[in-house]
Amino acid sequence: MPYGITLEREHPFDPPAAIMALHRGAEMRRMRYHPNGTVGWLVTSHRLARKVLADPRFCARLGGPAQAPVPMPGLELYGDFEGDFPVTPGMFIEMDPPDHTRLRRKLTGVFTVKRMKQLEPRIAQHVEDRLDALAAGPNPADLVRDFAVPVPSLMICELLGVPYDQRERFEADSAALFTMDAGAEAKTAAIGRLFGFVGELAAAKRAEPTDDLLSDLAADPDLSEEEVAGMAVLLLIAGHETTAKMLALGTMALLENRDQWDLLRDRPELMAGGVEELLRYLTIIHTGIIRQVKTDFEFEGHRIRAGEYVTVSVQTANRDEAHFIEPDRLDVTSDAKGHLTFGHGVHQCLGQQLARIEMRIAFSRLIARFPGLRLAVPAAEVPMVTGQNFYGVAALPVTW
Repeated sequence: MPYGITLEREHPFDPPAAIMALHRGAEMRRMRYHPNGTVGWLVTSHRLARKVLADPRFCARLGGPAQAPVPMPGLELYGDFEGDFPVTPGMFIEMDPPDHTRLRRKLTGVFTVKRMKQLEPRIAQHVEDRLDALAAGPNPADLVRDFAVPVPSLMICELLGVPYDQRERFEADSAALFTMDAGAEAKTAAIGRLFGFVGELAAAKRAEPTDDLLSDLAADPDLSEEEVAGMAVLLLIAGHETTAKMLALGTMALLENRDQWDLLRDRPELMAGGVEELLRYLTIIHTGIIRQVKTDFEFEGHRIRAGEYVTVSVQTANRDEAHFIEPDRLDVTSDAKGHLTFGHGVHQCLGQQLARIEMRIAFSRLIARFPGLRLAVPAAEVPMVTGQNFYGVAALPVTW
């Protein structure tokens, strides 16, 4: 029972062969979670992933020392301690009900399908502005820097009320939090800077409110200043990192599967389903979702012990042949409903509707504006991001 699942990939769009082999062997297995011999569980099937993520006995609030079967040095951020780790204020993804429910409820009305659709004109304008700049700029261009990152960053900054010209104050620290080998000290410092940055903005908005989400949160009497800052930091970092990686990696996947690019060009009505298929096929969450159990219980014939960690492999669940037809093929005409890229249960991604709309508009306008877009370098030379919790490309050189 070796420790450490390698994240090395033989193909840029497929999950690591090592974890796919484990998935084919058993949908749930014991795994070494630490070099010292500590053992936990790995869940790889779509069926059991849904069950774990929906079962409140598998807790999002972790007790230390936090561990995973994928070597993740940053997990020492949770430290060695007795009892529950003191959760970062406002970071409701680290909480369970009722704390999670109280904070998430403050935001659910903002991220409804209806409210997100009202943002479509602004998203479309940001996309067109970036495409104009791309067309007027140098050719070849880096699609990550010039398109994939700015589009979601502009939108989440506008929604929150964060000045986009101050993005350098949060982008580097945001990336540090997702970098696996950054270590606890660097991540703690990054969190401190992010809280300081957002806290300053929230204080200014309490004094002079503006029409944005951060002003609304800052004015809420039920939220402490620390909770407001934590919620805003969470939205800020999640609102641009993940969508940016999907836009860049999704574009690369479509360019390397040219028949799928052409289908979306010729049949734009396929875009909504195409986005779901890209979310399923690429699954940028490649380190898994970590849960912990607090009491002993039986689960699917296995005895789970209090304190044990369970890691849900979303990438294998999204490639599960028991749930998806031809899961290893990108097919924008297929039915990818039920993929777990946005999670499942009470913790499923709050901003998923915003991400969907951003991707639909961005991919549609990019394909229509640059139908002949192609990679400017061989695919094997595209630098991949493998050292973060979210997989993607570091740069995407394209030409037209």
